[in-house]
Amino acid sequence: MAESTFLLGIDTCGPTGSVALGRWCGQAIEVLGQIELEGQHYSSTLVVAVGDLLAGAGMRLGQLNAIVVVNGPGSFTGVRVGLAAVKGLAESAQIPVVAVSRLEVLAAKAGVPSAALDAHRHEVYLRLDVAGEQAREMLAGTHELAAVESAPARIALCDEAAVLVIGEAWPGAELVRTAAPTAGDALRLCASRVAQGDSVDLAMLDGHYLRRSDAEIFGEGVALGPQGA
Repeated sequence: MAESTFLLGIDTCGPTGSVALGRWCGQAIEVLGQIELEGQHYSSTLVVAVGDLLAGAGMRLGQLNAIVVVNGPGSFTGVRVGLAAVKGLAESAQIPVVAVSRLEVLAAKAGVPSAALDAHRHEVYLRLDVAGEQAREMLAGTHELAAVESAPARIALCDEAAVLVIGEAWPGAELVRTAAPTAGDALRLCASRVAQGDSVDLAMLDGHYLRRSDAEIFGEGVALGPQGA
């Protein structure tokens, strides 16, 4: 591996997004720059922001050693825009890609194993990582949360809607609040994975949605018609 490894991070899953450029020297990741993105304009600003980051560091796309992409859960449109951009950048310059869950990034940022994000409709995207069990991620509402046998003692949260849902379901849990995860946080978590060659096949790279889109759900209803009701 080169003495310095340069990584690009992209996260377009939340209400706002970010892109970050980092340098990994085997010990820790140095975030060289980060640009925040407005959630309604990812498609028009993402690639421009990447270009600005690289230009600011005096780098070209081909000098990147890897791209770290947060592939969900979150906004369907945001996730898809981010993945489309990553695939285009990675294919053109033959750059390895590491994908990571936004829930895992949030948990790592807060320093606790479990995390929850607002999924709207009084539901949360939930990462459960309790001792003796394999970490799992799911979409959870009131019934699913009540059915969890081993609720975590501590859980990371970054939005008030998720705080309300988790607080109601698990009043005994410690709610560890932190700022929303960013592309820079994803780089900090995944730099060592890049070093280990933990990349994904671009043909298999997809969104980590945890639920279907409204278009898919309501489209089925229309397709079924009265007979499927």
